[in-house]
Amino acid sequence: MLDKHSWIKPLMLVVTFLFLAGCQAVETASGELETAVVTRVVDGDTLHIERNGREETVRLLLVDTPETVHPNKPVQPFGKEASQFARETLSGKEVQLEFDGPERDKYGRLLAYVWVGDTSFNERLLERGLARYAYVYDPPYTHSGALKEAEQEASDKEKGIWSLPGYVTEDGFAEGFEPEETKSSPAKRENLAGEDDKDCSDFHTQEEAQTFYENAGGPEEDPHRLDGSDQDGRVCESLS
Repeated sequence: MLDKHSWIKPLMLVVTFLFLAGCQAVETASGELETAVVTRVVDGDTLHIERNGREETVRLLLVDTPETVHPNKPVQPFGKEASQFARETLSGKEVQLEFDGPERDKYGRLLAYVWVGDTSFNERLLERGLARYAYVYDPPYTHSGALKEAEQEASDKEKGIWSLPGYVTEDGFAEGFEPEETKSSPAKRENLAGEDDKDCSDFHTQEEAQTFYENAGGPEEDPHRLDGSDQDGRVCESLS
């Protein structure tokens, strides 16, 4: 004989399942968002995050900022501004990752839109003229319309990268353009050379070395050559 309240237990199980699922991710009209914490900003479009207890690298989807840490390229105009904006906005913050197409690139990095609250950081870079819309490998993309609109608005207003005619190309950023501050950087480097040179043996912990490196201008500048050959922005990893 069926109990008239027999429906309550299955209903409670369904409610519990939905509640727990909601704790793990947020559902939006465009897809599921995963929560992560930004542990380090490498440059304007690359982050290190902690996701499900594991450290991962995120490459922002559909945007490209000027280089600041590339081993074979100089610091490009507005690269430092993009990196600084990313640090100020994202460092140590809880963010939401939204995937749209392949989850990883050929280097194993996560490809994602990064959301801070209800705001797309990818879009903010474009609307400030700190990035170009790029790397459209697997269309259609959910937010391509909004991102292209943000880029066009920045271009029309000649913001950031768009203030330098000919600098932004379909393939990236043209060579031969210098950030204003780099024109005086040789003298700056000469002054730094007069200071005691540091190496990893001068520090007790990786955190101490990292703080010194960032205070000395890293990752854009590394007068003490603490970053080694990998140029990943994380110094003295042997001390970890």
